[in-house]
This record gives sequence, C-alpha cells and structure tokens, in this order.
Amino acid sequence: MKVIILPEALEYLDEMAFVLFEKQYFSYLETSKRYVDDLIDDIEKKLPTRLHRPAPQYYDKYGKDLYYAVFKKNRRTSYYAFFSKYNDNGQTVYLVCYIGNNHTDAQHIRV
Repeated sequence: MKVIILPEALEYLDEMAFVLFEKQYFSYLETSKRYVDDLIDDIEKKLPTRLHRPAPQYYDKYGKDLYYAVFKKNRRTSYYAFFSKYNDNGQTVYLVCYIGNNHTDAQHIRV
C-alpha cells in the first residue's frame, strides 16, 4: 500500500500552519508546523486502515469516485482526507486529492 498526497493538498496544509499561528491557535510557528506534520504522518500511515466512505458529489471537482476518511485531531477539529484508490502493479495506491476539516466542510459531509 502506498499513500500519495497531491502537491495542492500539501500546499493547503502548509498554508494552514501559518494561519493557525497567525490566529494564535499556537504560540509558536514551529508548534503549528509540527501539528500539520503530525496530521500528514497520520494520513500517510493510517489512511489504508481507516474506515472510508464514498465522498459526496460536491467533491467531484477534485476527482471522480473519491472516498473520504476522518482524522480527529482534538475534540473540536476533525480533518477529512479525500482520495481515490487504484492498483499499480498489484499495489494499492491511495491518492489524496483534497484535505478539509469540519470547520470548512461539515455542511457537505454526513459522518
């Protein structure tokens, strides 16, 4: 199994680290970056074993036949990794196309 996160999704997470710091969710930029790095590590390591559901049609703009899995970071925030699955020479590949959270995407998700 292999997990690939598209550059666009990584860019969103990189920007999110700065936003979280600027909005004072974290006192230090390094702490905010570590929070994002931990989320990326969770997605890369745990996505293949997570329960996943078909993504709502709203997310077709990121790809066809997408699924999503939930990654809870704390009691207020959960992240959604939207991905497609395909087979490459007998290996299942998870291609993460978009990452959102309950603050921005909850209206489109039924968990």
